[in-house]
Amino acid sequence: MDRKKLEKLRAQYAAAAPGDVRDPEFKRATEMVYAGTDRRPKPYEGVSTFLGAPLRTHAREAADFGGLDIALVGVPMDLGVTNRAGARLGPRAVRGIERIGPYHHVHRTVPLAEVKVADVGDVPFRSRFSLSDSHADIETYFTAIAAAGVAPISVGGDHSISCPILKALGAGRPVGMVHIDAHCDTGGPFEGEKFHHGGPFRQAVLAGVLDPERTVQIGIRGGAEYLWEFSYASGMTVIHAEEIATLGLPRIIRTIHKVVGDGPTYLSFDIDSLDPAFAPGTGTPEVGGLSTREAIELIRGCAGLEIIGGDVVEVAPQYDATTNTAQAAAQMLFEILTLMVLTRTKGARKT
Repeated sequence: MDRKKLEKLRAQYAAAAPGDVRDPEFKRATEMVYAGTDRRPKPYEGVSTFLGAPLRTHAREAADFGGLDIALVGVPMDLGVTNRAGARLGPRAVRGIERIGPYHHVHRTVPLAEVKVADVGDVPFRSRFSLSDSHADIETYFTAIAAAGVAPISVGGDHSISCPILKALGAGRPVGMVHIDAHCDTGGPFEGEKFHHGGPFRQAVLAGVLDPERTVQIGIRGGAEYLWEFSYASGMTVIHAEEIATLGLPRIIRTIHKVVGDGPTYLSFDIDSLDPAFAPGTGTPEVGGLSTREAIELIRGCAGLEIIGGDVVEVAPQYDATTNTAQAAAQMLFEILTLMVLTRTKGARKT
């Protein structure tokens, strides 16, 4: 080994204090983690929050939501499921995952240090029984967030929560969407209900808040294809799971950018987009899905889009014996948060 190099390394690092780094990007992360002390927070102590963000449950009481830039919101409601229930416990499970971030090594940023982000708690529901009342409560809550100029990321809950959120965010103009899922979720009504988790995006288009021609759906598979006619009739771009290997992720990412364009865009991630080998803890698992690596690459490829909101839905922890599903969901949440921080700081890089 080069002795001069060794002596230089010893001089720089042998007596370094905790968090003493020279790289300016790494330094932002270490300053946030160590906060002037010689210790890092223990991942198993304190109150669990989404991604370890500060807890600000009183933010909702202020007209400006406490001056936040981005709000992490729990939406514990699964009254719209058609198969296995349990996604109401999803926010709690995702909050219980530690050690996600704080540094994003691909986008080279520390999301929680760049803008003001907080976990604002859960949407307050007036009823545990009424789906229509719950959707109204979600729309009211997210309308207040949007009015305050805050960008929301939610953790569900079943996928029906996306429709009232889109009604709040797309009230002024319809938004585009990147939708990663096993199912198109553009089905029609059945058994007297049209606002179930299999049809939120049909209802969002019909409400005039989602632009179908700026919508791309990725990872679609399973036996429910006959329910998704609306996706094709409305002009959505649908990429099936079996096409991913043949098209390749770079080409799919280019398609995302072409379809969505430069306008405001929502990113909705259903955990059942992942193969059950990676995420068994969900209500409607479908084999043949994405790997976690593929899903992360797809989300990271959205850098450069104007991401104004997003969600991670359908985590049902009672089917998640290893907590792999919650772990994957927390990572996807971090990826979406990073995109939204890039949008807020105008630091996004086009793919």
